[in-house]
Amino acid sequence: MAAALALGDDALVLSHRLGEWAGHAPVLEEEVALANIALDLLGQARVLLSMAGDEDELAYLREERAFRNVQLVEQPNGDFAHTIARQLYFSTYQRLLYAHLAAGDGEFAGLAAKAVKEVAYHQDHAEQWTLRLGDGTEVSHERMRRACQALWRFTGEMFQPVEGLDVDWEGIRAVWLESVSAVLRQATLDVPEGPQSGAWSAGAGRQGLHTEPFGRMLAEMQHLHRSHPGASW
Repeated sequence: MAAALALGDDALVLSHRLGEWAGHAPVLEEEVALANIALDLLGQARVLLSMAGDEDELAYLREERAFRNVQLVEQPNGDFAHTIARQLYFSTYQRLLYAHLAAGDGEFAGLAAKAVKEVAYHQDHAEQWTLRLGDGTEVSHERMRRACQALWRFTGEMFQPVEGLDVDWEGIRAVWLESVSAVLRQATLDVPEGPQSGAWSAGAGRQGLHTEPFGRMLAEMQHLHRSHPGASW
């Protein structure tokens, strides 16, 4: 099922990226917060991938070109501001999408109704940190500005149609842009230029074309399972 695979891969890959902060977060409270967000996303991924096939095989035995996640979620953590910008962009999109799916009666309605409550926290967490960093010191402001600019070009792909999802993608894009722009302005950050300038490009992660960092991340994520095929606890 194309839609379950796409949404499941988004959640799985971002969960792994956030999990990479374990032992490296700037403060203990944030280590717990990021770990909890990662676990929420992993739970979503398990349900979605199970709808598409065997969750373990799909997570650990597929090659890079078989993954259908958007390129945004596979981007490296960078510094803390980079992680927060990535989370702001994605969780705002994910909350809008899941709210739409939860309001319908399709096969994703049940998952979306539960997940949208989790994602609301993810979005709020990212927004609060965006405000704190953007309207903080000169250093934190500049780091947040750079992060928002660097990741903006990956956001267009989130609004490309996904097979199996009857969604008003242009409507979601418009609300997403309004919501994210409001947060950035409140954080004293400039809103990056939009698609008319060429700065908002749509990637091809949904078609299996990924950025260079994804291959390294995938090798790490799949190493244990591939090293011990058939092993169980």
